[in-house]
Amino acid sequence: MEQELKGQFDEFEKPDIIRRKLLPWWIKVFCWIFMLMGIGAIGSLITNLFVPNVNLSLYGFSSDTAYSGTGLFIIAVMLLKAFAAFSLWFEKPNAIMIAKIDAVVGIAICIASLFILPFSTTNGHFSLRLEILLLIPYYMKVNKIEYEWDNLETI
Repeated sequence: MEQELKGQFDEFEKPDIIRRKLLPWWIKVFCWIFMLMGIGAIGSLITNLFVPNVNLSLYGFSSDTAYSGTGLFIIAVMLLKAFAAFSLWFEKPNAIMIAKIDAVVGIAICIASLFILPFSTTNGHFSLRLEILLLIPYYMKVNKIEYEWDNLETI
């Protein structure tokens, strides 16, 4: 009888952490940062309903309100990063694909802000986006662990 009950509830037991061990410590830290940033992005949408100014900034783009084109763009990118972080942390099967998309989008946005923002703003200042120095190794690392990630099975 006890064996039957144990067999029925096996699916509810927490699976072993296998894939997360493939991630280096710095990606694990950024997973938490970006998951919290995703919560903050949703919070900024709610806060902006009651407070007129909510300052948002990411990859050189900034906005004083969440409900502008730039503000919604920043929030969308934050939510993409949070989704990628969540997928990596909770070992989702498609996490590597999402992380690669996140890295490529981040690199493209950094390059765009590097070349477009100096000509579209009134001050015309050129700013080097240092985020790209982390996005490239991030892409390389998730690309390197992709095969092993995809071929590991959670218990």
